[in-house]
Amino acid sequence: MNYILFGAQSRPHLLPFTFIRPLADIRVGMLTIREKWEKHLGAATSTLTEPYLSEKFPLVKKEDNVLINGSVFPNARLVKEISKLKPNQTLISGEVLIAHRLRSKDIDNLDMELLEAVTPMETSGDIKKLSRLWEILSLNGPALLDDFTLLTKGRKSQPIPEHVRVLAPENIFIEEGARLEMATINASEGPVYIGKNAHIMDGALLRGPLAVCEGAVVKMGARIYANSVIGPHSKIGGEMIESVVFGYSNKVHDGFLGHSVIGEWCNLGAGTNASNLKNNYELVRLWDYEEESFVSTGLQFCGTFMGDHSKCGINTMFNTGTVVGVNAQIFGSGFMRNFIPSFTWGSVAGTSQVDIEKAIQVARRVFARRGRNFDEADARVLKNVFDQTFSYRKLA
Repeated sequence: MNYILFGAQSRPHLLPFTFIRPLADIRVGMLTIREKWEKHLGAATSTLTEPYLSEKFPLVKKEDNVLINGSVFPNARLVKEISKLKPNQTLISGEVLIAHRLRSKDIDNLDMELLEAVTPMETSGDIKKLSRLWEILSLNGPALLDDFTLLTKGRKSQPIPEHVRVLAPENIFIEEGARLEMATINASEGPVYIGKNAHIMDGALLRGPLAVCEGAVVKMGARIYANSVIGPHSKIGGEMIESVVFGYSNKVHDGFLGHSVIGEWCNLGAGTNASNLKNNYELVRLWDYEEESFVSTGLQFCGTFMGDHSKCGINTMFNTGTVVGVNAQIFGSGFMRNFIPSFTWGSVAGTSQVDIEKAIQVARRVFARRGRNFDEADARVLKNVFDQTFSYRKLA
């Protein structure tokens, strides 16, 4: 069986993170949604996505295919139900399409009439589905627990070094190559996962449930609270609570990051602070690209959502409920506005447009520092996002 993930309906609500990746590649918990599906299915997946992303995320079609909603989280029940689908049959939950089995020639002509021509199969249980930006946070805690079980079941942890102070060592799992120095880990209220080749430095305080993914670094004296995920090859210092860092991003120095989501290849300058609570304790409103307005999250705690390749200077302050686009460059004193468009360069005093060629040059340097290659396909994606977001910069 060939598995293809899609997510067109929810994608606009999950910008800026879906500007440079399919929805299924958003990290919620220790794993991206794609990684969760591939673990459950025991098979690789490809993606039906936007045309400009298809070069980086090519679609693989075979004679017998199952399209799976990349915004839906997998579980054993769903996988079993999907395996029972007959050709041209759908699996649904209410009005949500979960999966559809179809032939290769039907993928190019996929439309609602085709889906309505078959009798759907209703799932026997509830589903978890990512539909809005802030749900990356609200779904992250449960996803952390599910992913911990998925990744560690039937496996044995590497030994905890004697010089590490721990509570509830039975809830700690350390992968091969991880290096733990004189840190403190409290897993009494939830599991702690330390990924392959991760590095936990002296004086770091970690409280579960949380995950430090492969190759990530927790700096000296960092305070990492529950329901946080430090994505692969990211470097985190200072204070972090209930936040998700996708990967390859840095918050190395002191500063506060609360109830926030940081994309890949971002850098937060020393002393950066992201407010996660309004002074009047009202529910936080957040910019929605699809609505082109601020919408209520229903959350009292909600911080900053920063798109890929964005950076901020030392002592930057982010307002409660701030959305930062792709490749924004922010600096200066004072609180920036709550929506910072992509490819914006500036401060409270004013902004201008980032030069796309210079942005690509910087991206190449940043990738090279991590042993990665920013190729022409990456550059074409970034240029496409630059063009897509032009109208927002006129609002800045």
